Formats: sequence, structure tokens, C-alpha cells
Amino acid sequence: MIAITGATGQLGHLVIEQLLKTVPANQIVAIVRNPAKAQALSQQGIVVRQADYTDEAAFTAALSGVDKLLLISSSEVGQRATQHQNVINAAKTAGVKFIAYTSLLHADKSPLGLHVEHVATEKALAASGIPYALLRNGWYTENYLASAPPALEHGVFIGAAGEGKIAAATRADYAAAAAKVIAEEGHAGKIYELAGDHGWTLSELAAELSKQSGKPVTYQNLSEADFAAALKSVGLPAGLADMLADSDVGASKGGLFDDSHTLSRLIGRATTPLAQSIKAIL
Repeated sequence: MIAITGATGQLGHLVIEQLLKTVPANQIVAIVRNPAKAQALSQQGIVVRQADYTDEAAFTAALSGVDKLLLISSSEVGQRATQHQNVINAAKTAGVKFIAYTSLLHADKSPLGLHVEHVATEKALAASGIPYALLRNGWYTENYLASAPPALEHGVFIGAAGEGKIAAATRADYAAAAAKVIAEEGHAGKIYELAGDHGWTLSELAAELSKQSGKPVTYQNLSEADFAAALKSVGLPAGLADMLADSDVGASKGGLFDDSHTLSRLIGRATTPLAQSIKAIL
């Protein structure tokens, strides 16, 4: 059996959609915090089990009979290293034979502050003795397109990435890779640096938004502090705003760029172009 953590999350449900193409529903275990949100999964014949990243005992029970685990990183930045350690401990107790983990692009040398907890988790996996693979995901295109509506409204796309190239891909692209690695054999010991085929700057994103919408949009580069303050002013929680601003600065240093085309080779198709993603949201 294959288990997916965070199965009702934005990435998790896309992974399950992909898995259902090759894996029988009753061989998929969706591990969720809130089973009420997983009724659609249950109706498809998927096994739904409740566990929280903070509860090692519940995770041990949820992983009973599971051979392979896709550990999708927790969304709670600052608590992730401990939470992931709980899951890894539970997997060891339950006898899980393989773990794939969604880490961060070039986590071992990334300038993004986010890398710290990912590196800690990678070390915990290495220490566990369980065979594993690292899915070092780059940025989701959706992370930036969430800012498209206000950019179109005000004519300005703000950020702190300078002219750093961002090789983003869509969640669906990363989900396809995760489903492939967790469903197939032969991926243990592999480190996959996953990113979009074509990098772009935030200036180029603004230009594409402008081109497709017919509305003038320019990119305004801010300092890290000013960008974080702007995000907080529109209601983002302080921790999230600071993380996004730090990540943009990391992008300016090349932290979100990779041109190895590992992702497209793994999924057997090109990654989704920025222009196509913008067209979809417009």
C-alpha cells in the first residue's frame, strides 16, 4: 500500500489524482488531519486514515500495512523538522519500506531560509535506515500567480527577487513526479532537483500578464523589509510574509533556478509554461 500525507492539501490531492491512473484506489492510503474533508476520497474507494504531524502514535497506526510513504512537507514553517521526525519515527515503527520526501530545490546549498528544516528532515531520513528518495521541489508557479489579481488591479507586480531567474513549475507538474516516484520501483537513493524547464524573472512575469490581459503591468522591486511589510499590510500572517520575502531574496541569488530539466524527464513531458498558467487564471 502507498500512503500520502497531507492528502487533502493542494499538492496531495493532485498526487492522488495521478496515482489513481496506475494504482487501485484500495491500495492508496490518504492520511489527513480532518477526515470530513476527505469524503470525496473515501467515495473513490481510497483508504482514509486520520493522523496529525504532531502525533507520532496516531501516525504509527495510520501507517499500518503501508509499504511506501510520500511525506509531503508540513505547511507549518518553524515546526516542520519536529513534525517530520515524528512521521519518520512512525514509519520506522510501522515497517514502511520506502519514503519519498518533498524537499526544497538544492536544499543543501539553498540561500532560502526555508532550507534549514528541509535539510534537518533529509538528515533524519538518512539516519532512519529506511530507503528514501528526495523530491527537491522548486517554486510553484501558483505561488506567484496568487498575486496576479492585485497586480492587474493596480498595474504593479511587487516582489524582492530582482532579476533572479525562477524556474517554477505548476503543482500538477510536481504531483506527476511525486506519483511516479512513489508508485514505481528503483527510486531509492535518488535525489531529484525538480524545477520548470524555463526560468523567468518577475519582470518577465509582469510583461506576460500585461500582454495577455491587455492591461499595463510593471514589476516593482522592493527591499526584503518593504516587501514583507507590503504583504502584511494586505493581511498575510507575519511569519508567512517574512518567509515569502526571504524566498524572493533567495531567488535573486539564484536559489529558485535550475536548468537540469530533471522534472520534465521524470514526468515524460515538458513542464507547464508560464504563459499557459497565466492564460488559465485569466
